[in-house]
Amino acid sequence: MRIPAHSVCTAIRDDIVAGVHERGSRLTEELLARRYGVSRVPVREALRTLEAEGFVVTRRHAGACVAEPTEEEAADLLEMRVLLEPLGASRAAQRRTEAHLKVLRGLVRLGQERARRGNSEDLRSLGGWFHETLAQACGSPALTSVLTQLRHKIAWMYAVEAPTDPVGSWTEHGAIVDAVARGDSERARALTALHAERASSAHRLRFSSGGDRVRKAQHPVNTPSLRH
Repeated sequence: MRIPAHSVCTAIRDDIVAGVHERGSRLTEELLARRYGVSRVPVREALRTLEAEGFVVTRRHAGACVAEPTEEEAADLLEMRVLLEPLGASRAAQRRTEAHLKVLRGLVRLGQERARRGNSEDLRSLGGWFHETLAQACGSPALTSVLTQLRHKIAWMYAVEAPTDPVGSWTEHGAIVDAVARGDSERARALTALHAERASSAHRLRFSSGGDRVRKAQHPVNTPSLRH
């Protein structure tokens, strides 16, 4: 069975974000193919995609390497998020489907429940799903793609502190969904802008001091674990 390049790309990206492939390290096709249990062809395609996204750079005499973004580039990402997420929410208020609303409302219910229980790990995952769904609801593949890449890069460059008031944070999520459901694009934009600005203050650069933080691989070498 041929493993799609986009699945290999997801696996490599996730491991870059997790710190398995450290900043500046070489990414050789042969070793990556062996690690993920695929041929070199999907690895080569995945590296081209990751280079276009900014996770990989090609260096003379070294080949593909994990990029090493500067603190200024990292700060730009947070500023872009504060500008673009409100736009996405505004568009979602105009273009969302009932299916999007159902998922968003379900995530808010779960988030509020977990927040009251103080389960921070569940909240992190639920928050990611919430913003991913909101981005998909904007009805613009181009904007959804940009917002998705922003989330990946921010997760790579920043550690995020748990919110001091998780219940309040999920109340904000609920208010955004209410505005989206009513088709109130201006309120959805304003609420999301405020939420994004508050969230940005909880981000701390991973590489500002003490080097990279490295976590365990998100994917084992065998391919059945590759996400599609």
